[in-house]
Amino acid sequence: MTLEVSTPALLFPAISLLFLSFTNRFLHLAALIRQLHKDWLERGEDLLHAQISNLRRRLTLIRLMQLFGAFSLLLCVISMVAVVAEWQELGMTSFVIALVLMGCSLTCLCYEVWISGGALRILLNAVQEKR
Repeated sequence: MTLEVSTPALLFPAISLLFLSFTNRFLHLAALIRQLHKDWLERGEDLLHAQISNLRRRLTLIRLMQLFGAFSLLLCVISMVAVVAEWQELGMTSFVIALVLMGCSLTCLCYEVWISGGALRILLNAVQEKR
């Protein structure tokens, strides 16, 4: 099987959209963490500590998503250069690794979305306990 330049190029729009999404998630979480930290310093509630702990895990996952996505993009570029230089084996290998890394990035995204409900569960549990 031969790889054409257009095949790795197909990932560029997807990677760009994912990076936009990841960056938005990161910025939103950073603002939320800053606010929760401020509230925790003022009140010192255990509820806030639990939320910050949940957000720490999510922030780590978002950084992993960005890292896997960046390496995936880099390998797509290497793959395209290799195809242009007629190094099919390098082009195919780097493209396959790029796809695997993109899969890792999306897996981290799915897990981050799953645990994002954890912060809401913490608040719901607190409301239910006060009743």
